Amino acid sequence: MSIVADRVRRLDALIDKVSLIPLGLSEDQDEQFQGVDRIEVSALTSPRVTELLQIAKGLSSSSLSRGHLSKRRIRNLLVESGLTGEEQNEQFGAKSALETDAEWLLVGKATVQTYGLMMSSLLDQITPLSDDIWYWDEILSSYPNSLLYTMQTSPVRMGKWTREIWLESVHRFKDWRLQQLGHRSAPRSRRHSRTHSDVEGLTITPSIQSDEESGDDEVSAESSTGINLTQQWRQFYGIVRESITEKSLSNIRHQVLSRVDIGRSDARRKLARLQKLREMTATGLGVLLDEGLDLGAPDQDEGAYNEEWRGVLERSVALMDSTLRGSLTLELNMQDFEDKIFAGVEQDPELSIHIEDIPHAARPAILARRLLNILDEGIPQHAVSASVLARKNGRPSRLVRYWIPAIALLLSSSTILRVLVNRKADIINWIRDLGATTRDFWFNWVVEPIKKVIGTIRHDETSEIAIMSRDSLKADRESLERMVVEFSRDNPDIAVGNSTITEAQIAEIRTRVKEGDVTPILKAYEKDLKKPFVGAIKGDLVRSVLIQVQKTKVDLEVAISGIDALLKSQELVFGFIGLTPGILVSIGIIQYLRTAFGSRKGLRRGKQARRTRRVLRKMDKILTESQSNPQSNNAISYRDRGLLVCEAHVLRNLAQGALPREVEKEFIEDLDEFAKVRAIPELFRVLDRIRWAYAEWLGSMK
Repeated sequence: MSIVADRVRRLDALIDKVSLIPLGLSEDQDEQFQGVDRIEVSALTSPRVTELLQIAKGLSSSSLSRGHLSKRRIRNLLVESGLTGEEQNEQFGAKSALETDAEWLLVGKATVQTYGLMMSSLLDQITPLSDDIWYWDEILSSYPNSLLYTMQTSPVRMGKWTREIWLESVHRFKDWRLQQLGHRSAPRSRRHSRTHSDVEGLTITPSIQSDEESGDDEVSAESSTGINLTQQWRQFYGIVRESITEKSLSNIRHQVLSRVDIGRSDARRKLARLQKLREMTATGLGVLLDEGLDLGAPDQDEGAYNEEWRGVLERSVALMDSTLRGSLTLELNMQDFEDKIFAGVEQDPELSIHIEDIPHAARPAILARRLLNILDEGIPQHAVSASVLARKNGRPSRLVRYWIPAIALLLSSSTILRVLVNRKADIINWIRDLGATTRDFWFNWVVEPIKKVIGTIRHDETSEIAIMSRDSLKADRESLERMVVEFSRDNPDIAVGNSTITEAQIAEIRTRVKEGDVTPILKAYEKDLKKPFVGAIKGDLVRSVLIQVQKTKVDLEVAISGIDALLKSQELVFGFIGLTPGILVSIGIIQYLRTAFGSRKGLRRGKQARRTRRVLRKMDKILTESQSNPQSNNAISYRDRGLLVCEAHVLRNLAQGALPREVEKEFIEDLDEFAKVRAIPELFRVLDRIRWAYAEWLGSMK
């Protein structure tokens, strides 16, 4: 998480700055220590100081992407330093000031690493809590979801109720048996007491004592077998019925509320406990952010500041220890929880201000042992306890959530198998037909149109669109020319008005026919039409009509040729139009298959967008509630600080991968402001900047 990483790196650099001993020492760096009090450069050759500085260098986090070391690495380096061993108690008087400063440097870096590890642990605990809280919100926001949850958890509630009835019945039955056995053995016991009183004062030998003990065992056996087995079962059955009746009468809530209301009540109770756990964990995180390792800036008095930051280390370790001990007490309210944390720090018995006779050189070793105890017990135990609470109040297990469909599938498996066996041939035919249909669709509506489009682009003559054959118009036009010329030669008086016709006139007639002019034919037609019957028998009426039919055919072919040319000019457009249906259907099928059987990336991104808006709403709500608090004084509280940082952590995880790299860097810088700024108005401005600056990416994750 960027918030933790940046804070740990800043504190680690500040420890290097305020420490009296810099890292990376060598013999040619003597000028670095000119003017530094209490440091002898010749003492830097001490093996102990060199070892401590090497371990402190290993505790640096400048080259780590997470910002802090792992728990195992921090622990191993602390143990390797020797500060956690008991032999340190004997070496306090023999330590030099240089060795003590080196130990403080090492402990300071270890404290920073443990501080970062603890904040990361708290953030990691809050993330699944948010998921479970969202789950319970979904259950409570819809009646069908509540009904489904009630059905899912009904076997669990029934088993719990049965177990309580069984344990209570068994306990009552044992009490009844003890009463029966005591009642039957009472007279025999009184008789034995009278016998003992009669022989009072006599010496009882060991043989007599053993006889009496065996007699008592026989009495107990007779009493136990004296109760009839049928009577025992009848009594046990009556006890069970009585327990069930009392349980039903005592639990009036189950009689008043419906089953769904009981399930909703259970969900509401778990939701409240999860929210309380989340708030307390967030409060602990807010306390660590605002009060932990508040080193500040060095002032003019270097010696006073040196003692001050070492005291801050002690109080920060005590603060981490107190936070771990009290952050899982769900019965406390937030104010009592905060008071308990700070009271634990103030009353911490291992702080140097509470121990007057502690040597100054022993303080690093005490801090190292406390850090080791936090690493070995505090953080792991806190994580385990938080995990137990989260698991107890979180969403049900997969077995509870999916037992209904599993049983339904199991019960219907025989029917499904029988249907599959009986309709085996039909199913095979369906699959075969589906494959053939898919193949034909692909080749006929996708592959072939693509080939035609490619052929059109390459001017493939075989792929050209044509309504009529290529040479049809030419042949009909030449036939019309011959008909008109022959008619003109046979009837020159009609064609040219003379008894003879020259070749020049014939050529002119040919030219006019090519242009569509058949005047000689029309003149003969007009002449014969005056006397149609005579013209039809003796004249050229029939011949002129037939030539005009040929002329009409040529005109029609000319029109069709124009349409053909128009289609050829738009052939590529028609090719793409023919390809479009196949492409659209293919894309639709592929998208459906990706949605149904793929990674469901689109659904996840849509869900992330909705969750992002909810996170931004929660951050605004946190700031609004904190501002409305009359005791806030425009400063955010520990609880709200922790909740705000937790929501920023969730928002960072949701936006990961959705932003460009250069934008993501700026987004992380803006999120870091929530861990630095304390004034509520400034936090509002940061939230508004995130909304308008990254709305393009945060709102488009769908």
